[in-house]
Amino acid sequence: MNPFLPICKQDMQERGWEQADFVYVIGDAYVDHPSFGPAIISRLLESRGYRVAIISQPDWKDASSIDVFGCPRLGFLVSGGNMDPMVNHYTVAKKRRRQDAYSPGGKTGLRPDHATVVYCNLIRRTYKHIPIIIGGIEASLRRLAHYDYWSDKLKRSILLDSQADLLSYGMGERSILEIAEALDSGLPVEQISYINGTVYKTNNLEAVYDYLLLPEYPALLEDKINYARSFGIQCRNADPFSGKRLVEPYGEKEFVVQNPPSLPLSQEELDQVYELPYTYEYHPSYREAGGVPAIQEVQFSLTSCRGCFGACNFCALSFHQGRIIQARSHESLLNEAKKLIARADFKGYIHDVGGPTADFRHPACSKQLSKGACPDKQCLFPQPCSNLRADHRDYLSLLRKLRSLPGVKKVFIRSGIRFDYVLADRDESFLRELCAHHVSGQLKVAPEHVSDVVLQHMGKPANSVYRRFLERYSEINRQMGRNQYVEPYLMSSHPGSGLKEAVELAEYLRDAHCSPEQVQDFYPTPSTLSTCMYYTGLNPRTMKPVYVARNPHEKALQRALIQYRDPANHQLVLEALRKAGRSDLIGFGPKCLVFPRALKEEKQSPRQKPGNKPKQAGRKKIQNRQGGRKK
Repeated sequence: MNPFLPICKQDMQERGWEQADFVYVIGDAYVDHPSFGPAIISRLLESRGYRVAIISQPDWKDASSIDVFGCPRLGFLVSGGNMDPMVNHYTVAKKRRRQDAYSPGGKTGLRPDHATVVYCNLIRRTYKHIPIIIGGIEASLRRLAHYDYWSDKLKRSILLDSQADLLSYGMGERSILEIAEALDSGLPVEQISYINGTVYKTNNLEAVYDYLLLPEYPALLEDKINYARSFGIQCRNADPFSGKRLVEPYGEKEFVVQNPPSLPLSQEELDQVYELPYTYEYHPSYREAGGVPAIQEVQFSLTSCRGCFGACNFCALSFHQGRIIQARSHESLLNEAKKLIARADFKGYIHDVGGPTADFRHPACSKQLSKGACPDKQCLFPQPCSNLRADHRDYLSLLRKLRSLPGVKKVFIRSGIRFDYVLADRDESFLRELCAHHVSGQLKVAPEHVSDVVLQHMGKPANSVYRRFLERYSEINRQMGRNQYVEPYLMSSHPGSGLKEAVELAEYLRDAHCSPEQVQDFYPTPSTLSTCMYYTGLNPRTMKPVYVARNPHEKALQRALIQYRDPANHQLVLEALRKAGRSDLIGFGPKCLVFPRALKEEKQSPRQKPGNKPKQAGRKKIQNRQGGRKK
């Protein structure tokens, strides 16, 4: 029997099914790997005896494309994909991307914008009364009213625009099983209003209890201050232990109700999720197209944890996975590693052992598993909490076991470490073994910026912390005789960053002899605290004003300053420095960023113009000055 779940009527018939219990419509190509959300949900339902069939990337212009399996017994499940469809389609400049890594052969155009809404409306055209449950990152981060960057508007809850009946947010394992059990027992979908980790709609609040009333949608449209206040309430109620039920009114007889988040999975439950019978492959029907590019990044990697108590303001993880760390057991990870080793195409390298933040393997403090994360405090910002348990011993023990497995040449850490958490651990054993065994030439860390003003709005540690980490990393590498650098992830145009702060970053890069090739413009994706700042100009935690660079040209100026050595940015850098009142940085002196005018030599050899070192020399200098090299 085909090890994949059915993708066509013939597959279903070969299994002897007359009808599927659930038909799962997904915006990605079908990849049966636990790094892909639809694979986890479908395999989990299968393990409980439910029959799940997959419709991958249906033609949204053809109503019959949704009718491959006919009407399911219990309902349709819909996910826009592993990645938000709008981020998947567009750059921060709102230009179409040239590749879709989650589609066969990387081909674009196989899913619509706002895929969850389009798929659900397509289903409703054929099946008027069948239950529709939506989930995944797109639905999770649009569960209540949200700012949509691509239309520059505040949108309603996706539950209303999609015409779905129920929304499962977060990782979804607990809620989807409870939903399936309720539907299987014959309970009408409109009565499934009690499950944590779900959002539903109702015409009255008579049966809703113990809730906080958010500002109504018309008030959010009327005044951005109301949205900032609403989002602040949402942030303070995103914990499964302390979070309240939230009600968002859309008129006198239309309400969207968000139940509290689901409880985190225990280690045993998380192990069970990752031990389901995945094939760890994309569906063979994609071979002719060249496969699915996204699997390449995860094919030889291990997911060891979920959640992130780092809670950076520009990251949606605290809204989606939560701040409480859930970690797999060593046994579970070692068993998966042995499966990787047994593959014919395994070359001896485990590419990553991590998660949102690689070195988080347990909750930030002992109380989080009983009382949750503090609603008004952060674990690492503005400095590590006095209750923080900074301890890498469990992670270090896991890494030692993995690299001792027969057939393993190297175990890398590529998902990024939290450098302030590393420094908070008084035992330097992890940092030393990291340098000795787990860096593939470049260590990914995410300072994001160097201006403390910007870092404050990002929820990141002060720049002095990053500098201290670089010193220790450099010293340890020097002692070991290793030539390893740090690859810093930097961000331009984040709320709080003006030209002054961008110049400050450029000067830092000049002094560090660093020429970053990767710079991310701040991308206002739904349901992050930074996106709320971008839209409202207010910090929803403090309600204080925040400077926001919204003009595309100003954003281009900030980005150009970070990459001031690129000849293509010469005029932009000149303009930025003059606007910032920093003409002292224009000239031929050692501290200047650009010449007063472009030189002919730049066109002939842009990487070796006067004042710039060749690319390779520059990278060596980074190691010498910074101590080597990203969430």
